[in-house]
Amino acid sequence: MSDTIEKVKCLIIGSGPAGYTAAIYAARANMNPVLYQGSQPGGQLTTTNEVENFPGYPEGITGPEMMIQLQKQAERFNTDVRDGWITKVDFSGDVHKVWVNDTKEIHCDTVIISTGASAKYLGLESEQKYLKLGGGVSACAVCDGFFYRNQEVVIVGAGDSACEEAHYLSKLCKKVTMLVRRDEFRASKIMAARVQNTENIEILYNTETDEVLGDGQVVTGVRVFNNQTNEKHEIPATGFFVAIGHKPNTDVFKDYLDLDATGYIINAVPGTSKTNVEGVFVSGDAADHVYRQAITAAGTGCMAALDAERYLAAKDAGFEVSTSTYN
Repeated sequence: MSDTIEKVKCLIIGSGPAGYTAAIYAARANMNPVLYQGSQPGGQLTTTNEVENFPGYPEGITGPEMMIQLQKQAERFNTDVRDGWITKVDFSGDVHKVWVNDTKEIHCDTVIISTGASAKYLGLESEQKYLKLGGGVSACAVCDGFFYRNQEVVIVGAGDSACEEAHYLSKLCKKVTMLVRRDEFRASKIMAARVQNTENIEILYNTETDEVLGDGQVVTGVRVFNNQTNEKHEIPATGFFVAIGHKPNTDVFKDYLDLDATGYIINAVPGTSKTNVEGVFVSGDAADHVYRQAITAAGTGCMAALDAERYLAAKDAGFEVSTSTYN
């Protein structure tokens, strides 16, 4: 353990649109933010080949390039952007304590959590290969469906989110093949009925993915198998979408913050970024399990910085602060 404890006015945990936006606002408010990028600098968007739905980019932009630009903008206002990730926290006292890489201890007046959520994938080697290549594997139909207009795609999943994404894809694609592992949906009846009644969605029950096929650069099809008969066959497709859920990156906070059943941080006051711990705020996909878009993450990053600024102002003025005050 380091003998030197650093004191920070505003610590931002995690990068991506939420973290960098929070940094921009906090820096411009003279909060001297320190931002730790985490194990995936730039967040999930660094795995997205093209971003065409973020305002201000009429020609589109790659996810990694956008994150580089956001980082540079945050650094322009003197945000201290650092490598490393938070491995331990202690929010039990008036001082918020965090540890970086199990060694460096930091005491913070405010903390903004922007750790995001990670999409769950099947874990197949071929799936990961084309995901890294940006060649046809995606976990976000709203983000990437546009690139598969008038093409045939495959989507894996059986819950409400999978049904919603399949229905979204059906409006863009020539054909959507939906792979459901069991003999029924896990989704609500109304969502299941929506895809069942969509003409260009084919549902294959008791069906799992054996391998994502491709030419070494892009996806060309999917080999599937029936888990009752073990019969295999190939489905031509240029896109492979995985909709089996997300895991919020919030485990390090579970002893101190209120989380829902799946691990998303609960906003103590709806419509704000406040958590149940005074001076600790959340932005982006660590709390958002509904929209999960770059633009909404950026918006909540702004909210978190403003909430943190108001919290500090109220505290400096001598007001008693709580999760329901400093509005």
